[in-house]
Amino acid sequence: MRGYSRHPSVKSRARGSWHEARGVGGAAGTPPLLSPPRLLVIMAGTVVLAYHFEYTDTFPVHVQGFFCYDYAFAKPYPGPEDAGRMPPVLVYSLVTAVPTVTILLGELAAFFFQTQGQEEKTIISGECCYFNPLLRRIVRFLGVYSFGLFTTTIFANAGQVVTGNPTPHFLSVCRPNYTALGCHPPPGTRYITDRAACAGNPALVTAARRAFPSKDAALSAYAVAYTVMYVTLVFRLQGSRLAKPTLCLALLCPAFLVGVVRVAEYRNHWSDVLAGFFTGGAIAAFLVTAPQSPSPQCDPPPPLARTQMANQEQFANSVCHFSPVCPPPASCPTPLPSWGGGSRLEGEGAPGRAGVLRPSHAGSGEAAGSFASPDRPRQRAPL
Repeated sequence: MRGYSRHPSVKSRARGSWHEARGVGGAAGTPPLLSPPRLLVIMAGTVVLAYHFEYTDTFPVHVQGFFCYDYAFAKPYPGPEDAGRMPPVLVYSLVTAVPTVTILLGELAAFFFQTQGQEEKTIISGECCYFNPLLRRIVRFLGVYSFGLFTTTIFANAGQVVTGNPTPHFLSVCRPNYTALGCHPPPGTRYITDRAACAGNPALVTAARRAFPSKDAALSAYAVAYTVMYVTLVFRLQGSRLAKPTLCLALLCPAFLVGVVRVAEYRNHWSDVLAGFFTGGAIAAFLVTAPQSPSPQCDPPPPLARTQMANQEQFANSVCHFSPVCPPPASCPTPLPSWGGGSRLEGEGAPGRAGVLRPSHAGSGEAAGSFASPDRPRQRAPL
């Protein structure tokens, strides 16, 4: 598992979709792709849209017709959602608590049980402040997960509102008057499209028209897929090859049970549950594998031998190059603060040649971070 570093003078960014500060900060000297206020605005807009889909009539449900005496929609009414074996409160609690606890435990374990060879040599900084790597990773993972959770809710509710597919118990709550509608005894072939055909409770009828895709199945699949990919890509467990597969299968079981219960209680069709699984899994996979903008990489210096270099200072310049992104090698001296926008290091760049470490002004005619001997004349910048 990747660890962290407490180096106070390095500003860089980790690499990869799971090791990238998504839009929080850019390379040194460049503005961030998405500043925190913009991220908060996007998150707030997602929450508001999910609220309007779920608890208001801003988006009316499409009224889809039905055949008289259709057996596919004539199952008995299973009762309110809260009386089922998988009530919404239980489902929402699981999709919130299980990924949160898993991510917290994983990041704390990576931070406190890190090894020297697995340290993440990065301190992330934004426009105004510095973030501890542990806090940054926790906020990043949980923030992306929360965004995807509300996005899954929006996609599921949008599909239900647009399609208006009836549930298996639709006719039990609709209670149509077949005689007034001109329906013959089963098997009925008359297709009813009248909006006033249902004589049951309007709230129950509206809820029974929102079957495709299953929202509970979509949320369960999203939570499980995100958590499983986090465990697979981030966890590094030693000593057992079955630890991670066992944990992933244990996480998949609740989502599968949610889908089975929805079908067994006649609240959704199998097609609704499968569509929900696909929706949640696709959103989780997109958020995890979405391509990110390339970040600065700290590549090791080229393996050049001193005996192959005619000029010892050229070797020092090629190895000990300081930048605001990549840390210098351990054998290089530490740069001093610059006056006037730049700094030049003058030190012991070659064996047998003494030097002093002193800053230089910008525009001195030499590249910043280069080595120079004290006996070599320095060129002054033209006034």
